[in-house]
Amino acid sequence: MSHPLRVVTVNGSPHLPSRTGVVLDALLDQLRESVDVVVHKVEIADLVGEPLAATPESASARLREDLDAIERADVILAGSPVYKGSYTGLFKYVFDLVEPSALVDVPVVVVATGGSERHQLVLDHQLRPLFSFFQAATSALGIYAHTSEFAKYEIASGALLSRIDRVAQRALSAARTTTSLRELNSAAL
Repeated sequence: MSHPLRVVTVNGSPHLPSRTGVVLDALLDQLRESVDVVVHKVEIADLVGEPLAATPESASARLREDLDAIERADVILAGSPVYKGSYTGLFKYVFDLVEPSALVDVPVVVVATGGSERHQLVLDHQLRPLFSFFQAATSALGIYAHTSEFAKYEIASGALLSRIDRVAQRALSAARTTTSLRELNSAAL
């Protein structure tokens, strides 16, 4: 890859700080250890209170910048706390405004945080189908982290840190093939 890896994190939490943000930052730290990255952070909490947009063209300047970064990303780290069995509504709202063909073959790591282990299926039943619509290259490994793995807003679980390291390495492997896949598939679209 001839340019720094363009990594976009999307933190679906409507509150800052958030455990979801802590996991996304830990993933970023792992990526930074291996490759030069340019990071754009989409913080849903920063969008709370902004006027809603029905189309990307009517989006605020801040949201339009976030959408452009998502659509140009080499890797997307997308996370949300679990709210009533799914990702947050504002998380989905942002992706509703993304151009449907912009994420074809873009590596996406899905992350969810919740109050107990019982919510971990949100990765497979909510987040993966969303990115499947975009034909993104969603990593086979996602990260689900529950409250007991944190001490306030710090990771307190060696097992979670190990999962983060493993997922980051997979994301890097996927990113190395992204350019050729995007070129191949854009010619076929």
